[in-house]
Amino acid sequence: MSKKEQQILLVADAIINFALGILLFVFPENLLRFLGAPIPSETFYARILGAVLLGIGMALVLERFQDRIGLAGLGIGGAILINIFGAGALVFWLLFGTMDIPLRGHIILWIIALIVISISVIELMAARKNFKQS
Repeated sequence: MSKKEQQILLVADAIINFALGILLFVFPENLLRFLGAPIPSETFYARILGAVLLGIGMALVLERFQDRIGLAGLGIGGAILINIFGAGALVFWLLFGTMDIPLRGHIILWIIALIVISISVIELMAARKNFKQS
């Protein structure tokens, strides 16, 4: 994978994390309602997840601009693992969870899972291509 391709993937992954992180941190109840996901009595965990996603997004941006900043962030390998585990947990929950959510919620959550899995597959293929070349 070329450095340019890696930078594009890092930024795309960061954008996804930023979008979900900001929405969960600032509007947890509204986002959960929109997604059709269960709304807990307290939004503490949704806000913490939002903050974690914002941190992951910032780590990806830091990695993207490490040449200018001089600090390393979260590399492609870490992003792949986070995405696979997060999307895997979501898919498992959608397939085997007992939560009663509307069809809209299932559709939107499946779309999110597929987007995250897709970017993970793209990152993994690019990383493997880069590994084979070295």
